[in-house]
Amino acid sequence: MSVPSPAGAEPVIVAIDGPAGAGKSTVGRAVAERLGLQYLDTGAMYRAVTFAALRRGIDPGDEADVAALAAAIEMTLDGTAVIVDGVDATVEIRGREVTAAVSAVAANSRVRSELVRRQRAWVAEHGGGVVEGRDIGSVVFPDATLKLYVTASPRVRAERRVAEIGGDVDDVEASIIERDRKDSTRADSPLMESSDATVVDTTGSSVDEVVARVLDLMPT
Repeated sequence: MSVPSPAGAEPVIVAIDGPAGAGKSTVGRAVAERLGLQYLDTGAMYRAVTFAALRRGIDPGDEADVAALAAAIEMTLDGTAVIVDGVDATVEIRGREVTAAVSAVAANSRVRSELVRRQRAWVAEHGGGVVEGRDIGSVVFPDATLKLYVTASPRVRAERRVAEIGGDVDDVEASIIERDRKDSTRADSPLMESSDATVVDTTGSSVDEVVARVLDLMPT
């Protein structure tokens, strides 16, 4: 299935929001492939800025310095690799150090403003896409073709994360719950379920089942 935008038509944008570990990236990539669209993981962008800050010895909580860094760095995301200032950061942005610091960077209003600008430019350049994050349907693309809020229980999300990177399930679950609290209570663009988004709970569902559900929701 492919849904290219006819000449002059609005670009097709699928906005996928939801908490960490809910399966947004896996679902987003699969949906993009099925629809013939490009895929953008905006969370990786915040992690890329965090990676760059740590690499340069900048305190992730220093709002001014991190905002200046976000505006200056070169960042390339091609759906699989994340390149920051010429360095392949694909693996390191998912590591514990970046994970522990990314909430502070994501709460920085000036960083968010810069990355939202880059996200909108990316979609304009690609003529649409499947875009996932925390505030895509609520802030970045409020007029998206389809808005989804993908979620799962904290326990299931913890088990998935441990399967990927290891660790203790109880500790990871506690970390996820705290990350949810920070993301949903921050002042700027908090994690939230848009009133016009369709909730997709991936708990107990296979990727294929979730993708089929999403494709059925696409406007005809």
